[in-house]
Amino acid sequence: MSSLHLGLISGTSADGIDAALVRFEPRLEVIGATTTPYPDELRRRLLALTSTNAAIALDDYGALDVAVGACFADAALSLLCETGTDRTHVAAIGSHGQTVRHRPGGEHPFTLQIGDPSVIAERTRITTIADFRRADVAAGGQGAPLLPALHAALFSSGETRVVLNLGGIANITILAPGRDVLGFDTGPANCLLDAWALRHLGTTRDEGGAWAARGRVDRDLLATLSSDPYFSAAPPKSTGREYFNLDWLDARMRGNVAPENVQATLLALSADTIASAIRVGAPDVRAAFACGGGVHNPALMDALAERLAPSTLHTTATLGLDPDYVEATGFAWLARARLAGTPGNIPAVTGARGPRILGAIYPASS
Repeated sequence: MSSLHLGLISGTSADGIDAALVRFEPRLEVIGATTTPYPDELRRRLLALTSTNAAIALDDYGALDVAVGACFADAALSLLCETGTDRTHVAAIGSHGQTVRHRPGGEHPFTLQIGDPSVIAERTRITTIADFRRADVAAGGQGAPLLPALHAALFSSGETRVVLNLGGIANITILAPGRDVLGFDTGPANCLLDAWALRHLGTTRDEGGAWAARGRVDRDLLATLSSDPYFSAAPPKSTGREYFNLDWLDARMRGNVAPENVQATLLALSADTIASAIRVGAPDVRAAFACGGGVHNPALMDALAERLAPSTLHTTATLGLDPDYVEATGFAWLARARLAGTPGNIPAVTGARGPRILGAIYPASS
């Protein structure tokens, strides 16, 4: 019997595809994990879709969906090759895909991920499960975050903990003994930092936060950015690059602020809003455990540690799970839940009307 599951995700930073090959019984074991960068031109096309007024022709959309699916399939096959794993040992691939629009509010709420799962199933010859978010949105939920259930299963303890995902967007899971699991998107983590660095440095990120560290926080700009209603809105709530992007930033800029000072201000915005969300949502928290790409930005991690004190900040490596692959592990876990016919969402987190089985199954070719 197949005992492994493979998770695939490209998050809101759209910097590449994380893949994790996981065994869940008798205990969780990550057999192997990799990150496969997108080709530069494909990433450029994906990021272009995140601006507020982005538009795309239907033919281009269809081609992009297939191209992303092919990249996801390649990432899965590369991991199988690297770990020496035969495809028949994998029960299913759980593919999150690439989010290109997330609008869980309004008259017709929706969330949209691309990366054609039929292409993944065909090329890998492994049953693929995808489209995890829309069932929750259809049930009145935010469709995000979806990993608090995994965090609860792996990281709960006798004290209040927060699991902090530092992707393009930050989200938190609050694990408090005797209380419902809670979680929500706090706002930007890396997305604005990365976009501003790309505009002014021509790089995909501010490596190590070094550029931000050379700047000074502009208090007036920080106050303007922090006043956005999203930050004070009560959960359940979720957001994405279609909201927090350079269009959002440009509309709030006043005067001539040096680019490095804008970067320092954006880092302060991420740290302030994340720490504030944790203090409000979990005032008794003893420790926070971070995962996602932001753990590699020491300037951001130091700023968070300072704002969260006396609570301590660690990475999920302290709890035995590589912080780079928590999300990919989560979508392997969600694929396993779908095959078992068990719900994958937590209504207290997303606001859905009830538990829902998440994901659509795309059978493997023979």
